[in-house]
Amino acid sequence: MTPPATAASATTRGELRLRLVGRDLPGRSCGSYDDVHVAVQRGRDPEGPVAGDAGGAVWEFTVGTVTTADGTVDFRGPYVHGRREARFLYLTWGELPQGGEFAMFRRAKIFFADLPDALVESGAAEGSLPLTDECGMPLCAAVRPPLISWRPLP
Repeated sequence: MTPPATAASATTRGELRLRLVGRDLPGRSCGSYDDVHVAVQRGRDPEGPVAGDAGGAVWEFTVGTVTTADGTVDFRGPYVHGRREARFLYLTWGELPQGGEFAMFRRAKIFFADLPDALVESGAAEGSLPLTDECGMPLCAAVRPPLISWRPLP
């Protein structure tokens, strides 16, 4: 017997292609940190680390979307973190010495709720953001518009 549908039951599944474009990186040495890199976090691991002195950073990945019976969109997959009402993705900062392992020291949260509905419905979006904070350190904490700007994926 099939259980009855609830407001939280998934009714439609899809995908959202994302491209994050980072600019104004803080440098390879910041404060007490050396060999600084930034990456998108997939599960618990950094993916696609970019050196802090690079001219820019671009990550492309896909997250799952689920439209529930109540009409809200939820996000799924290894890049998605947080509880249902407050899903986000991480940019993770760490030291990555040559031949060594990534040692995370701070993260930035980018919230899926800040994506315009039209971009979620289109299935593709590009977010652009600076990666250095006002103190010259790697950007961290909640990153919300207007600091990040969203547009259709070209």
